[in-house]
Amino acid sequence: MGKTIVEHTGGMAFVGKSASGHDVHMDAGEASGGADSAARPVEVLLSSLGGCTGMDVVSVLRKMKTEPASLEIEIRDERAEHYPKAITKLHLIYRVTGDVPKDNLIKAVDLSLAKYCPIANSLNGVAEISYDVEIRSG
Repeated sequence: MGKTIVEHTGGMAFVGKSASGHDVHMDAGEASGGADSAARPVEVLLSSLGGCTGMDVVSVLRKMKTEPASLEIEIRDERAEHYPKAITKLHLIYRVTGDVPKDNLIKAVDLSLAKYCPIANSLNGVAEISYDVEIRSG
């Protein structure tokens, strides 16, 4: 079992201390009593989703010997109108540069979202997850 400790550091700021020894800083905006010194917790969650699935996609494409020159993942989220304003929809756009066959990219994304990425699989069922892929030459 993993262990993360989240510590209040003043105002509305918190630092997550991860098992790997790296810190994740979070804060609220000034309108919510924070100092706007770091990303919001939901932003950290969405960035974590992008990093998790991105690592999977790069790993799978490497095994296929079609590693991209670059990979960018745009994540668009929709939330419920009322509290807790849960995330209801996520749409990921995978933008790849390089000589990557579209079929390989789709297979890598499907494997990540359905099998490998624990964050996507934790959010699946809570939020509707969809995606598109874009391949740019270069």
